[in-house]
Amino acid sequence: MSFEDLQLHPALLKALQECGYTEPMPVQAIAIPKILAGQDLIATAETGMGKTAAFVIPALQNLFTHAPKKSLARKPYGRPSVLVLTPTRELANQISEAIRIYSKFMRCYSVNLVGGVPYVPQFKSLARPVDIIVATPGRLRDHIEHKRVDLSGLSMLVLDEADRMLDMGFIDDVEMISALTPESRQTLFFTATWDVKMAQLASRLLKNPERVQVETQVTHKNIEQRLHFADNVEHKNRLLQHLISDDAITQAIIFSATKQGADILAQQLVAQGHSAAALHGDMKQSARNRTIMQLRRGQLRLLVATDVAARGLDVTTISHVINFDLPRFAEDYVHRIGRTGRAGAGGTAISFALPDDLPHLQRIERYTGARVPQFTIPGLEPTVSSYRQPFKKRRPFSSAPPRKNFSTFKRRRNV
Repeated sequence: MSFEDLQLHPALLKALQECGYTEPMPVQAIAIPKILAGQDLIATAETGMGKTAAFVIPALQNLFTHAPKKSLARKPYGRPSVLVLTPTRELANQISEAIRIYSKFMRCYSVNLVGGVPYVPQFKSLARPVDIIVATPGRLRDHIEHKRVDLSGLSMLVLDEADRMLDMGFIDDVEMISALTPESRQTLFFTATWDVKMAQLASRLLKNPERVQVETQVTHKNIEQRLHFADNVEHKNRLLQHLISDDAITQAIIFSATKQGADILAQQLVAQGHSAAALHGDMKQSARNRTIMQLRRGQLRLLVATDVAARGLDVTTISHVINFDLPRFAEDYVHRIGRTGRAGAGGTAISFALPDDLPHLQRIERYTGARVPQFTIPGLEPTVSSYRQPFKKRRPFSSAPPRKNFSTFKRRRNV
């Protein structure tokens, strides 16, 4: 199947061709026809599978085929046709960029409403007719309460990374926002995981939805995973110094468990002469945007980030992910390593584990259904006292299947 087979608007096809895209990715090939048919949709797919285009493309198609000659000047201010809700500012920025690229040859006005930036520029951007709003739930709720946004004319509501919004406590805001939209709206629900809570939320927001499940492994085949045991934080620092001296690392994201830890590690790397910077939620939005732009332009080789800050970050030149601190949750491990190996490219994910990290490591391996191969570096091996005692207890891996979050969800009735 090609994009031309989907009978898209010529201007949209021209933008896709300019980007070098001729064939839709699996989630796009399945989801786009269903969305264009007006169906509510639940799509379960991992990060890096092309789901942003899976809803941006049909949203633009609907905007410019249903009312191609309608003047924006006739539309009420701050009244969008499409609303995309996301859990983080970075993901919202990326979706807005995708809209800008794909609507290059169309007349489309999109507004980005996220926290961490001043209200006044956003007020100004809403003081005109709007086609699409991309927003985080909290900031959108603020604008609604100030009567800057009117959702009474909404035709499409998109929840991107709905599982993450649930984890981050945004669901009350999401349901309040949804209640202000027409019952006739089309709702699209994109998530990386699926469980009972997700099903309950979907049942409240969607009407007779179609389910789309892209069957993939929990972790990508094209990402090589490596594990290095370490005695302590100083040992992890020495391992890191050795690894980043390798020219094979073109760009890397280094994950820290805390914002303070990210700042400290980034400062150490800069002091050692590396082009590095931190990215976390305590930074001003302007600083975060600047850091991400430097990474995209190749001006940064090393980005030290926290989980929330890096959620949804899509930079195709990332060759390595380094888990300086192992995540507490196995799902976060999958999302972290998915920052490399984007768009079918190869990548490497390297994790450091301290003696106290053994329970986290076991949870990750149970979740992914595979052992993370162990590596050592001559001269930087862990000591007998800190390595053999706790890590010799590492149980032989069971061949039991991984968790079902990424398997096909079978239901007897619509959710």
